Amino acid sequence: MTSLTSRAGLYLCSAFLALTLLSSSAMAADLRVGLRADPDILDPAQGTSVAGRVVFAALCDKLIDITVDGKYQPQLATAWSWSADNLTLTLKLREHVLFQDGQPFDAAAVKVNLDRYRTDPLSKRKTELKPVASVEVVDPLTVNIKLNQAYAPLVSVLSDRAGMMLSPAALSKEGAKIGDHPVCAGPFQFVERVSQDHILLKRFDQYWNKDAILVDSVNYRMIPDDSVRLLSLRSGDIDLIERLSPSDIPTVKSDANLKVIDGPSTAFDLISINTNHGDDANNPLGKSAKVRQAFELSLDRNAINQVAYEGFFVPGNQPEPVGTQFYDAAHPVPERDVAKAKALLAEAGTPNPSFTLAVANSPILAQVSQMIQSMAAEAGFDVKIQTLESSTLAANSDAGKYQASMAIWSGRPDPDGNISPWIASDGFLNWGHYGNKDLDKILMQARQTTNDAERKKLYAAAINLYVADMPFIVLYHYKSLWAARSNIDGFVPYPDGLIRLQGVKKSVAG
Repeated sequence: MTSLTSRAGLYLCSAFLALTLLSSSAMAADLRVGLRADPDILDPAQGTSVAGRVVFAALCDKLIDITVDGKYQPQLATAWSWSADNLTLTLKLREHVLFQDGQPFDAAAVKVNLDRYRTDPLSKRKTELKPVASVEVVDPLTVNIKLNQAYAPLVSVLSDRAGMMLSPAALSKEGAKIGDHPVCAGPFQFVERVSQDHILLKRFDQYWNKDAILVDSVNYRMIPDDSVRLLSLRSGDIDLIERLSPSDIPTVKSDANLKVIDGPSTAFDLISINTNHGDDANNPLGKSAKVRQAFELSLDRNAINQVAYEGFFVPGNQPEPVGTQFYDAAHPVPERDVAKAKALLAEAGTPNPSFTLAVANSPILAQVSQMIQSMAAEAGFDVKIQTLESSTLAANSDAGKYQASMAIWSGRPDPDGNISPWIASDGFLNWGHYGNKDLDKILMQARQTTNDAERKKLYAAAINLYVADMPFIVLYHYKSLWAARSNIDGFVPYPDGLIRLQGVKKSVAG
């Protein structure tokens, strides 16, 4: 009897173990994500691409994160507070956090990273951290960030690349080449990268929030063509794709194996214009504000939105979306006015200006650029289209090797992060080297006050200047659109468009 009981118990234990393993394997799997573009360098100090931020969300935890409604929440910092004079931000850090090389995360590591971001000649974060005078280690889990002037956007800055923490040991070893093998404190660690093909990450088993990570690996695959990306999803080669084309929503909804996931977005599309960076700025569009104003008036944003984006996006002419806190209602989206555009060109003495518009190699952007080309031609413009791979486009633009360049900005929770990078004299995305001292002064004042009413007045003054100079043209604001296989659960879209993998699971069925 004892033998039979023991044997039955053994069978029950075996069955339970098998069920447990089956359940575990259903949750722990390899997630394949289709990206539209190949990221630039995987170093938060040097990176500038949207695709890079998507990958960083899995690789590198930040000091501060945002919530689904755009507010701030703890990540590697558990709390933060301002001093009475707003010149010191104190961060309390999370305990028992390890970098992916096994080194401990602490206040000294925060200092190493922030000092690198604000002083390294290669860093694109220097402008964002310019008001930081020093970073002081108070104790192993407390950091004081001292400012030389009040700086309201600092919390927002620390919720992006400047808040991403890399291992000081890896930084010391790799230096400027850290982007070839980044070592962070995030949920997934770097395995390999094949340019223009894929980036493979595997789960970091010592991640501080490891219970929230339910897949073994994530493989980002670069598929610029929207149609090919969707086909890969439908065939099962891909589990999740970003930037679903609005025109493909009916196709996804009609497929029982797929689902559409949508949410809010802070992203917007714009055209950056080279006004003062090298020889490529020497053309009528680069040298004349009237020509730039005429170009904008030749465009019908509503028509572009209806044709290319099924009316899903929101036409806009300023970095803040219509109806939001810092949107300036005194500057509504202008209606298309070809006659006025022609008059402005005549006043500028260039009735038939010519320039090249660089765009990323995406079918939908090809359609948008062709519509822009056709519309502008009716006002007298000769727009030539240059199609480039996205990382080449970004590199050329940063080097001033462009006349006009179409770009996407994923948006930031603080308004300064949506305008200053593009048109402040020291903005890291001010590719065209536009400069206006009066505008710089206003933007600085807006950073130095935490009073939202005062900031709103200052941003209203700023738009008076940059709409007149027009170093960039905002086209429309996004809605976040994703598509996934039906067996993918737990994915939550955030307004910054990043893929947070905490809570995402992939079941075997589907």
